[in-house]
Amino acid sequence: MRIETTDGIRHRIPRDAARGMRTDVVVYASEALMAHIRKDLSLEQAMNVATLPGIAGPSLAMPDIHQGYGFPIGGVAAMDFADGVVSPGGVGFDINCGVRLVRTSLSESEVRPRLRDLIQQIFRDVPCGTGGSGRVKIGARDLDRVLSEGARWMVANGYGEARDAEFAEAGGALPGADPSAVSERARERGLPQLGTLGSGNHFLEVQFVEEIHEPAAASAYGLREQQVVVLIHSGSRGLGHQVCTDYVSLMNRNMARYNIQLPDRQLACGPIASEEGRQYLAAMAAAANFAWANRQGILHFLRGAFQRIFSKDTRLDLVYDVCHNIAKREHYQIDGRKRELLVHRKGATRAYPPGHREIPADYRAAGQPVFIPGSMGTASWVLAGAPGSIAETFGSVCHGAGRLLSRTAVRKGKDAKQEQQRLEDRGILVRSETRDGILEELPEAYKNVDEVIEVVHRAGLARKVARLRPMGVIKG
Repeated sequence: MRIETTDGIRHRIPRDAARGMRTDVVVYASEALMAHIRKDLSLEQAMNVATLPGIAGPSLAMPDIHQGYGFPIGGVAAMDFADGVVSPGGVGFDINCGVRLVRTSLSESEVRPRLRDLIQQIFRDVPCGTGGSGRVKIGARDLDRVLSEGARWMVANGYGEARDAEFAEAGGALPGADPSAVSERARERGLPQLGTLGSGNHFLEVQFVEEIHEPAAASAYGLREQQVVVLIHSGSRGLGHQVCTDYVSLMNRNMARYNIQLPDRQLACGPIASEEGRQYLAAMAAAANFAWANRQGILHFLRGAFQRIFSKDTRLDLVYDVCHNIAKREHYQIDGRKRELLVHRKGATRAYPPGHREIPADYRAAGQPVFIPGSMGTASWVLAGAPGSIAETFGSVCHGAGRLLSRTAVRKGKDAKQEQQRLEDRGILVRSETRDGILEELPEAYKNVDEVIEVVHRAGLARKVARLRPMGVIKG
């Protein structure tokens, strides 16, 4: 493939008509990150995305890009809403996997002496792991309400505070959800899992604010140096996975009806306006709402854990909640014309700039909060959306550091207890349901998060606000 580099952080793979590409690929990465990116098939996957019918603008690759199912993880693609397609693989199996940042009323010096007790209490109170049966007991009728109302149902039923839903993307509930579009198998898988963390790369991390880079934005978000915060990373659990599985299968069976030919069957898609497209979007919205409700449940039990260890006066306030596996109906200017688009973000985070009407009023002058986890041994970042995201990336940035080593490769030759002790020697306590929960997510499995952040900052997609350091980590 031919890759043209313009300014050291923007790279272009020109449209190749012989491959069926309808547009270019644009990659945001430093030269060092590009060397890693070239080692897997993620750029090939981004080129495959460029072949999809109705794609508007370039196929985009964020600096954390790595190989995924059909679409690369760290990819963004916008489809014309009138004649484009929707692809479940462009959202992923963990629909509305996302992160929420919670600020506390405590400082690092107050928490450190009781950190072990706190991590133990959180580990008891927040269920995690592959099966993950939760403490929120609901029936089928309540599940319908969760799928329609998301985080708002949780708050209305005692699992949170009134302001929580306000400080989540889309108000914690995506419109257009239809519980009837979710299969019985998906419902069965999700029913016991509300308020659970999950396994794999999902986590709950107690952190402190190490550095403030933009005081005005940090103040707007209620952040200060040495303040303890918590980052929650979870998604739609088995329900979302089953929704994706169901609709990938459905679209693969029906693509021939629409004369859609693809270089990779994992890109399975259907016209947005088709029955399959409408049904998938309704089921995806329902799964997204389940994920917002799920993270809301985790926050509720997290508050209880902190108050048991410290005091009933301990405050935990939601800063914001953003998703990074979603397809959303949005409007952008392309070639001077406003277009209605379906923006697929797979391993990519929305990053709206100051003044955007979808940002909560308290943050509108600063821009949308953006949270980028690194790894459990390094750092995470708080960013603020910047105008470049609207101009270049359909309001999007990266979602994390990006995987560097496979789970098998990073586990090889390592002992979980030794690695746990190595992290503890650096002041980071880790509790996990499984040995693999530690080994598969070691810091060396990921790219340098600071380098990833530098790319999006220099590109004008988002601004550095605060750097966070881990103190304690809960893994599935």
